[in-house]
Amino acid sequence: METKKHYANIKITKLKNSEIEITGEISAERLATCKTEALKKITKNAEMDGFRKGHVPSSVVSAKIGEAGLLEEASEIALAEEYPKIVIDHKLDVISRPEISITKMAFGNPLEFKIKTTVMPEIKLADYKKIAKGIMAKEESTEVTEKEIEAVILEIRRNAVHAKHHKDNPNDTKHNHPEIKDEDLPPFDEAFVKTLGEFKDIADLKEKIKENLIKEKEYKNSDKKRIAMADEMVKKSTIDMPEIIVQSELAKMLAQFKDDITRAGLTYEDYLKHIKKSEEDIKKEWRPDAEKKGAVQLILNKIAVEEKLEADSETLKKETEALMKMYKEADPERVKIYVETMLLNEKVFKFLEEQK
Repeated sequence: METKKHYANIKITKLKNSEIEITGEISAERLATCKTEALKKITKNAEMDGFRKGHVPSSVVSAKIGEAGLLEEASEIALAEEYPKIVIDHKLDVISRPEISITKMAFGNPLEFKIKTTVMPEIKLADYKKIAKGIMAKEESTEVTEKEIEAVILEIRRNAVHAKHHKDNPNDTKHNHPEIKDEDLPPFDEAFVKTLGEFKDIADLKEKIKENLIKEKEYKNSDKKRIAMADEMVKKSTIDMPEIIVQSELAKMLAQFKDDITRAGLTYEDYLKHIKKSEEDIKKEWRPDAEKKGAVQLILNKIAVEEKLEADSETLKKETEALMKMYKEADPERVKIYVETMLLNEKVFKFLEEQK
């Protein structure tokens, strides 16, 4: 059954940064019925000397709050009911809370209003398949040199000395030991390799090191190509970036930054004093990165829609449950959205990497 509409004369004006302004009116008849609802609502919670809460006569409540008070409450009820209908009927993909202004209100007349809100931006995608194909066509070396293998072996020998010191001196939690020099290192021979417990001999160790270095280079090459794809797509796509998305990205960056500082044993306030900057200074410096992060995410979301890509439901469920076990106080819906976004981003990049 279709819900009756009590609004009329809707006009939608596009503003900058994907904001829109909605103007219109709600019928005088609907405002009159909202007056009755408003009086009931206020009476239900009214407290007054000589009466129990919720038992104050409506006539007494009406006289106390006056016509203006009733009108204001009635207007809020009417707009709260009609705004969602306007959004649905006009297919508005809103992403922010509405800023509602009443421009004219009087019982017996239509209620006139103005609403400002942000909608999902219009995105003109670059030719992402062409961009991806060009970047994926570039060959990146994963060759591992003997010098690189020797550098890893040297680090293993250093770590062995470091570990021995802390085993012999378990109370040294601040690493107060002499500098480890090359002459302090154990000789690199078959006996040393066997102390590591994972390798058959020197050749086996070197082979495993080589395999790990190749995997590391493959990961770095993949990451490098993904960054290049993202940069190029942002550069060649057109997005009317909403301020709310930029602010959201800045908030996430700032929260991570504060967490990193805390884990380093510092306070955020002391850090700001040390660098002689305010939080607003930091936000200003980070704004270009926040805009780029927001743009990349919007582009990936759009590609997912265009290519009909979806996160695997079973993986989504498992990873959401795993995160909820770690962060029991977190909002399940927000965790699910976060996991779904990460899974979908990975799926989009996999799709792009196949454009060879």
